[in-house]
Amino acid sequence: MNIFDIFRIKSKFISPWEKYYKSEELDINIPNISMYDQIKLSTHRHPNNVAIYFMGKKIKYKTLLKKIDYNAKCLKKLGVSKGDIITICLPNVPEALYLVYAINKLGAIASMLHPMSSETEIKQSVISTKSKLLFALNTLDKKIYNIIDETEIKKCILMTPVYSLNIFKKIIYTIRKPFITKKSKNTTIYTKFLLSGLFEKKVPYKRYGYDTPAVILKSGGTSGKQKNVCLQNRCFIYASIQQRIALSKLNDKDKALAIMPNFHGFGLSVCMHTPLSFGAGTVLVPVFEPKRFDKLLNKTKPQVILGVPTLYEALVNNSNIDNLDLSFLKYVISGGDALSSGLEEKVNNYLSKHNSSVFITQGYGLSEALGAVILSFDDRRKERSIGIPLPGNHVKIINPSTRETCKFNETGEIVINNKALMMGYLNDEAETNEALQIHDDGHVWLHTGDLGYMDEDGFIYYQGREKRLIITSGYNVYPSYVESVIETHPDVLQCTVVGVPHPYKQEVGKAFVVLKDNVHNLFIKTELKNYCMKNLSKYMVPASFVIRKKLPKTKMGKVDFKKLQSDIGSDEIDK
Repeated sequence: MNIFDIFRIKSKFISPWEKYYKSEELDINIPNISMYDQIKLSTHRHPNNVAIYFMGKKIKYKTLLKKIDYNAKCLKKLGVSKGDIITICLPNVPEALYLVYAINKLGAIASMLHPMSSETEIKQSVISTKSKLLFALNTLDKKIYNIIDETEIKKCILMTPVYSLNIFKKIIYTIRKPFITKKSKNTTIYTKFLLSGLFEKKVPYKRYGYDTPAVILKSGGTSGKQKNVCLQNRCFIYASIQQRIALSKLNDKDKALAIMPNFHGFGLSVCMHTPLSFGAGTVLVPVFEPKRFDKLLNKTKPQVILGVPTLYEALVNNSNIDNLDLSFLKYVISGGDALSSGLEEKVNNYLSKHNSSVFITQGYGLSEALGAVILSFDDRRKERSIGIPLPGNHVKIINPSTRETCKFNETGEIVINNKALMMGYLNDEAETNEALQIHDDGHVWLHTGDLGYMDEDGFIYYQGREKRLIITSGYNVYPSYVESVIETHPDVLQCTVVGVPHPYKQEVGKAFVVLKDNVHNLFIKTELKNYCMKNLSKYMVPASFVIRKKLPKTKMGKVDFKKLQSDIGSDEIDK
């Protein structure tokens, strides 16, 4: 039996939150269509609506669909067909979305990768997914040249982020950052890629249903090891329907601010695909400037903002515009990390001061269940709560050891069942079975590794991770993974990474390192940082390194993490 057949088995769940939804909203039927089909339908219904706002440029739906279809021709010319995996390593630019939907049209799979990924991470990602093509920024060319011959990549297409800008902005950008790249048989530029489809016939429309694999997102799961989360079309279709029910004030003239990146579940699903699925717009922000956040809001006037707590910390600390009017806002949502009560109060005061009637609310989700799973919205909110399950989602709080459901207000592991769970981790059966488990009720439950509790009304309260985790600017950093990389350095004997407070990022990593005997390297900390920059994403690199002769231990003989978190001592290194 396919695991998704299990979702069709009827069962009675204890669902105290169901009273907040209409009966028809709780039983969502997923139309047997693809992500591309949703865009096609939106174009048919709203051809002249603006789909994408990008740095002053407006791209209508009829233009969006033409761009998608044209990119599909060019991909077909390069031999892309159903089931092929294509890696996209781009910021929030229109071309990234053209490619996602063009790939989807062909029945292929878009593997989304952080554009700040290290050389090692790019290599590991394209090898683990067996990607056929790679689309990346030209600034990554050196990293790609170093690894491309060790992969199955047939062609890498490089581009600048300015293809969709007007000619004046293109010239300015090119003067500041000229497109200089090495020539290679395995690489080309995006302009040549587009020219290749000039005389090709339009790709015939072929329907791919909701069970067709569509997107791969990266996740650390519960262990921290980077894994490929494989998501079907159904995940995006289902999520878009859920979010439309919850965010009912939105209409097809509204727009969402897409600061969250396209390689993030919240970004690609909530900020981009969902508004595009019903004819609304998405405002793509390729580079977020915290000090100009209020100016960005004033210029773009979105109805929805979704961001991490550090984003809102930046907002309340801005004072560029004295008479900023935020009356256009309908939803302000925080996700990716817990929103402190102090920051929540600050944001609400800021919104009220600037003529907005909305309150900031919290959401919770993860890549394995495609972005938002639990959400506070409208009058469905309580102080400190992350909200109630979105319609059609089932959430339990269980004892991790026994799987028994916890009583109300009792802390346990958050587990999730819905029709949009991932297919699994690509080519990783052991990790998939660890995450997706069949319980005694016959249903598949996603074990999140997150702790929380549920009250009598079905509101859920996040209590943190079951395992060690650092959240920096909304990104999950798994200390065990960072430690494993640092310990591959030839001079390192042992390493422990802990999270320490940061005024803006909330938390950053701090690495305590024990060197091997007879190592006398005065520049070791610089070397370690450079080593991390090469082998880790930028946001994973520890902010500081401390050299120690030994690390403190607990009575059980394990490294005392709590003691290290409060350790402000100096290096211990033989000179």
